[in-house]
Parts: sequence; structure tokens; C-alpha cells
Amino acid sequence: MRIAFVFYVLLALLSYSGVSAQVVSQDSLKALNDQKKILALNKRLNDSKIELAKLENQIPHAVDETASTAERAQRSAEENKVAAGELSTDPQDKQLARKASKAASAASRDAKRARKAADNLAKLRRNVDSLREKIKEDEGKLALLTPN
Repeated sequence: MRIAFVFYVLLALLSYSGVSAQVVSQDSLKALNDQKKILALNKRLNDSKIELAKLENQIPHAVDETASTAERAQRSAEENKVAAGELSTDPQDKQLARKASKAASAASRDAKRARKAADNLAKLRRNVDSLREKIKEDEGKLALLTPN
């Protein structure tokens, strides 16, 4: 009697354990994977928007820097022209030659700074445009994945 009771209890436990195992359907797996993709896209989109805001905040400073360095380069070029003109009147004057040389060096240095500032501004604008395109693409992908 006891053996029969133990046998039925074990049989009941074994049959119940098979029933209690969860079966995950393919639809729910697809839905979970879609949710995972949506979360990843949302995170990437938010990171991109934060980066875009930072870059856009740098543009006014870069524009000001470009304008000021261009103005400084122009002023140095004019000073160089004046110094070269003074030297041309008396090419043997050592002091005028030194002044013209320093003016030429300053003009060269300021022109280089102006070019670098202009290049930095152009690069910043390219990065902003590229990031805007990336955000646009990610928003399109997100629209396709998001259920209506």
C-alpha cells in the first residue's frame, strides 16, 4: 500500500512537472527582440541628439574664432605690407629688415591660425550635418519598428 502510494505520488509529480514548464512562443520571442532593438535605437538616438546639441553649441564660438583670426591675419598682412614698403625705400637698413622679417613671420603665423580656425569651423559643420542625417535615419528605423 505504501509502495503504491509513493509510486502514485512520484507519477503525479513527474506528470505535473512536464505541464508546469513554460513554453515561449515564437511570437513573444520576436516581440521581445523587437523591444530590445527599439530600446537600443532609442538609446543611440538620445546619445546622438545630446552630441548634436553639444556640437551646435560650439558653432557660435567657432564662428567668432574664425572671424577674429581672419581679422587678425588681415591686420598682420597689412602691417607686413607697410614694413616691406619701408624696407624697399632703404634695403640696407638692418632695423627695417628686422621689422619686416618679424612682420612677415607674424603675418604667416596669423594666416595659419585663420586657416586652422576656418578648417575647424568647416569640420564642425560637417559633423553637425552628418549627425543630423544619422538621427534622421535612426528615427526612420524607429518608426518602422514601433507598433502603431
